[in-house]
Formats: sequence, C-alpha cells, structure tokens
Amino acid sequence: MVEIIHKELSYKIVGILYDIYNNLGSGYQEKYYQNAIKMAFEKEGIPFLEQVRADLDFKGKFIGRYYIDFVVGHKIVLEIKVSTNFSRRDIRQVIGYLKKSGLELGILATFATESLKYKRILKGFH
Repeated sequence: MVEIIHKELSYKIVGILYDIYNNLGSGYQEKYYQNAIKMAFEKEGIPFLEQVRADLDFKGKFIGRYYIDFVVGHKIVLEIKVSTNFSRRDIRQVIGYLKKSGLELGILATFATESLKYKRILKGFH
C-alpha cells in the first residue's frame, strides 16, 4: 500500500478549499479566493506563508523571480487558479515550485465554473 505524503495536512487543505468553493462558488478573481484561504488557515491555526518569493539563478546569475501562492505547514505548496481546467503549464509551474522549494508535495486547485478541482503533484512524479 502506498503511503500518502502529508495526508492529514493535505486533507485539511482540500477541506478548506471545498468549504470556500461551497460558500463562494465560481466566477471571482484569484485574489478573493486567496484571501478566503488565508482567513481559513488563520482560523484553523494552520501555519502558512503567502506569496513566497523565489529567485531563480543560472550559474550564479539572477534570471528572474516568481511567487508561490502558499507554502502550508512548511510542507505543501498550494497553487490556486480560476481557470476551467489545469493546463500542462500549470502543472509544470507547480513542479518548478517543488524543485525550487525542496518540498515533496504540491496541490494545484482551480475554482472552476462547475466545481472545485484539485490535483496532488509529487516531486519527481509527473
């Protein structure tokens, strides 16, 4: 039997995402879902970092930067979208975040029109 990485924390995150979707529904900008997630994490006492800056370099030279939506419990990358489906680009984005952060698990979630969708992404399994 395969062990689920960070099972309890990832279940809490997904539960929060469903609660937000069930209360707000779809059709809002990403920033509003992000604010709701932040409020829910604070209410539940779940430690998190928001808009985590990650600088990229090549051979010691700065080439760019990006921001990870959330790092939850110093264990899980959470990236949120408002598109209808996940694109390969979205999945590759989370894989890049996992590489840069050294974390093993990412959750990609989209507050799509018909329902909340989420995908667990493991470092090295894509």
